[in-house]
Amino acid sequence: MDVLTDNFSLYAKGFLGTLELTVYASVLALVLGFVMASFRVAPVGSLRVIGTVWVAVLRNTPLTLLFFAVLLGLPRFGLVLPFQVFAVLALGCYTSAFICEALRSGINTVPTGQGEAARSLGMSFGQTLGSVVLPQAFRAVIPPVGSTLIALAKNSAIAGAFSVTELLGTYKPLNELGYSIIWSFVWIAVGYLIITLAISALFNLMEKRWGVAR
Repeated sequence: MDVLTDNFSLYAKGFLGTLELTVYASVLALVLGFVMASFRVAPVGSLRVIGTVWVAVLRNTPLTLLFFAVLLGLPRFGLVLPFQVFAVLALGCYTSAFICEALRSGINTVPTGQGEAARSLGMSFGQTLGSVVLPQAFRAVIPPVGSTLIALAKNSAIAGAFSVTELLGTYKPLNELGYSIIWSFVWIAVGYLIITLAISALFNLMEKRWGVAR
C-alpha cells in the first residue's frame, strides 16, 4: 500500500489523464464512426469509397505507427497542438474504424424492406437512416461498441510514450524513486480496471434497457 499512499497524487494525475483521453477519444470515435458508417451504406459511390478507404487504412495500420504519424508528422505541416490533443486524434480516428464496422454490421441486421418502405413513403436517405434504420441497428450494436471502447481505454497507454500524461506512465518516476515495480504495476492495473469496468457496467445497463432480447 505504501506505493499508492505515498504517491497518490501521481496516480491520481495519471488516472485522470487516462480518463480524459478515454472520454474525449470515445466521443470522437463515436462521431467519426457514425459518419463513416453512413458513408459506407450511402447510395453515393464517392461516399462509399471514402468510408471504405478510411476503414481499410486505419484498421490495418498499427496504432503505434498512427501515433508517430499524428504526433510527429502533423507538426511538420504547421499544425502544432498539445500532445494530448494529438493523442485524442490518433486514438479517436483509429477506434472510429472499428466503431464504423460495428455500426455497419448492425445496419445490415435491419431488413432491407424497412428501408424500401421508408423510401416508398418519400423519405430521403438521411431520414431513412436516422429515423428507421439506425434506431433498430443501435439495439444490436451495443455490446460490440462497448467492447471497442474498452479496448480504446487500454490502448490509451501508448500515449505515455509520447509525453502525454496517463496512468501507465506513472511507473517511470516510481521506478526512479526505488519503489517495487511489481506493486507499481498492480496499482496501475487497478486504475485501468476501474475505467474498463465502469464502461462495461454502462453498456450492460444500456443493453438491458435497449438491447435485442435473446
